[in-house]
Amino acid sequence: MCGLVGTVSLLPIINREWLKVGRDAMEHRGPDGAGEWWSDDGRVGLAHRRLSIVDLSIAGHQPMRNDQRGLTIVFNGEIYNFLELRTQLEGHGYRFKSNSDTEVLIAAYQVWGEDCLSKLKGMFAFALYDELRQKIFLARDRAGEKPLFYFLADGSLYFASELKALMANPKLPRKLSHESLDCYLAMGFVPGEHCILEGYSKLPAGNALCFDLESGATKVWRYWQAPKLANTHEFGEQAEIELLDEMEVLLEKSVSQQLIADVPVGILLSGGVDSSLITAMAARSSDDIQTFTIGFPGHGASDETTYARSIASHFGTRHTELFAQATTVDLLPKLASQFDEPIVDSSMIPTFLVSQLVKEHCTVALGGDGGDELFGGYDHYNRLLWTQERLGKIPKPIRKFLAFGGTKLPAGFKGRNWLQSLSCDFKKELPLIASYFDAPNRKKLMRQHNNWVLEAEHIYNSRVPTTKDLLQRATRMDFQDYLAEDILVKVDRASMLNSLEIRAPFLDVDLMNFAFSKVPSNQKSTSLDKKILLKRLTDRVLPSNFDKQRKQGFSIPLTKWLLSGPFLNLFQEVLYDRSCMFDRRAVEDLFRGQKKGRNNGERLFALVLFELWRQEYSINKI
Repeated sequence: MCGLVGTVSLLPIINREWLKVGRDAMEHRGPDGAGEWWSDDGRVGLAHRRLSIVDLSIAGHQPMRNDQRGLTIVFNGEIYNFLELRTQLEGHGYRFKSNSDTEVLIAAYQVWGEDCLSKLKGMFAFALYDELRQKIFLARDRAGEKPLFYFLADGSLYFASELKALMANPKLPRKLSHESLDCYLAMGFVPGEHCILEGYSKLPAGNALCFDLESGATKVWRYWQAPKLANTHEFGEQAEIELLDEMEVLLEKSVSQQLIADVPVGILLSGGVDSSLITAMAARSSDDIQTFTIGFPGHGASDETTYARSIASHFGTRHTELFAQATTVDLLPKLASQFDEPIVDSSMIPTFLVSQLVKEHCTVALGGDGGDELFGGYDHYNRLLWTQERLGKIPKPIRKFLAFGGTKLPAGFKGRNWLQSLSCDFKKELPLIASYFDAPNRKKLMRQHNNWVLEAEHIYNSRVPTTKDLLQRATRMDFQDYLAEDILVKVDRASMLNSLEIRAPFLDVDLMNFAFSKVPSNQKSTSLDKKILLKRLTDRVLPSNFDKQRKQGFSIPLTKWLLSGPFLNLFQEVLYDRSCMFDRRAVEDLFRGQKKGRNNGERLFALVLFELWRQEYSINKI
C-alpha cells in the first residue's frame, strides 16, 4: 500500500516544492521509501511514498519508469492476479526487470492500453504518464477501496491519494463546498465525485480519467459498473446448489490470491460469518495461517474473542488475541487530521485501535468488508422489506401524513427516521434511513447562514439505482455509497495511519459480478432473514455449532462517554466555541436530547469531527 501525488500542466511547472511536502504528508501510507520524478519539459511531476508488500527490493521503487516506451507510473494498491498477467505479458514479449505488481501494471498498459483495466483484479489507484501520447491516465478500482482526489483548473491537473497532499500546495483554494457539507450532514459522507472542498473532486470507484497535455482536454468515464441481475424466475433447489458451488470456488480463489505477499499476512477474525468464511478458505491454501481477534476490556458486548477462538481452533490457525487500550479523547484530533474528508462514523476509533495492534504482528491483513452489501447482510434490509410488505399498501397520502408527523419528533427519537421513510414510493425510491440531520434539522444547524440551500436529498435521490426490486435498489445503493464512502474510507485511513494494508476478498471483481448478476434477492435477504446464501455456505464449511445469526460490528460506548468526563468536555468545548460554524441553539438542543436518552451521540460526533477537521486545515466558514 502506498500514497501518490502528482501534477501535470500545459505549461512548465514553476512551483515544484509543494510536491515533496504533499508526498511526505502521507508518510504513514508508505514509510518504506519515497520518490519524486519530473519530466524533462517540466510539465509532469509525480511523487510516491512506498509501503513495501510485493518485491521488497529497490526494483519495486516508485515512480517507476519504462524509458524505452516513455511510461512513468505511481501506483497505490495491489494487483492480486499479477502473476497470471505477468505470464500473459511475457507471452507478448515483455521482459520484466522486477517481481513487482507495479511493473506488471505498466506492462499491461503498454500491451493493452486503457483496456488493461478490464484485466486487473485488485484494489488500486494509479496515475500513468504516457510521454509518446502526451497524456496522463488515472484510474481507481471498481469498489473504491483506494482513494484518489483531484483538482482541475487553468490547464493544470493535481491529484493525490489523500486530500491533505493537495492542501500542501499553497496556491490551491481551501473553500468549503456548500452542497458537499449538506450531504455530509445528511448522509454522513460526501458521495461520488463530490468533495468537501469546492472545486475538488473524487474520481469515483470504477472510473478512469485521461488528461491531454497538448489540448488540456479531460475525459472521465466509467469502465465498470455492477451488472444487472439475470432472469431468476425459475430459481429452484438445483440452481441454489449451483450458486453455492460457484460462490465457494470464487471465494476460495479470491482468498488464495490475496494471501500472496512478501511480508507477513494475517486475517482479522471476529467469529462472524464473513471473517470465518475467509478463514476457512485461507486454511485450504496454507497450513500456516495467522488470525487475530481484538478484545475491548470493559466492553463485553464488543468482545469477540470466544467466537473467534472457536473458529481458529477448528482450522488450526496461529491465533493471537489482542486487547485494545482504553480510548483517550486525544485520539479525536488525530483522526480528524487523518480523515481529511471527514465521515460520520465513530467506529473509526476502534478501527484505528485494531489496525494499531495488528500492525505490530503483520503488514497485511484480510478483512470481511463487502459481504453485507453484496449478499444482503444489514438489518435495515429486513426492516425495509417488512415495511414494504406490511405498510407499502397503505395509501400514499396516509403514509405521507404519518411521515410528516415524524419530522415533528425531536432528533434522536427512536424510530423517527423509519417513520419518515413511510412517504417513500417503494416501487422506485429508497428512503434515506441512515440520515443524521434531516432537512428541518439542517436548516436549524445552519440558521446563521441565511442563504443555506438544502441539496442533499436531491443528490441522494439522483443516485438511487433504477430497478423495480427494492432489495436490489438498497444493496446497490449501499455498495456505491455507504461501502465506498464510509466503510472503505474508514478502513483505508485508519489502517494507513498505522501503515497496515487491509485487503477485502469479498470485493474481488468476479465475486462482485457474481453477487450482482446471479444471486436473486430472496437468496440475499427477506423480511425475516439476511445473508441467506452466505449462511448456506457456512453450513458447508464451518463447524456445526457455528452461530450464523450473530453479527457484531465495531462500536464504542459513545452514549456513556457523553454523560460526563473528557469526551463530553471536548465536545462542548469545540461546539460551544465562538468559531464553531453550527448554530448554538441547535447544538444545545442536541446535548439536551442526549441527556434525556435520545440517540444523538453520532450526530454530535459528526459536528465535532467536522469542526476539528476544519480547524486542522484552516478551512474558513461558508
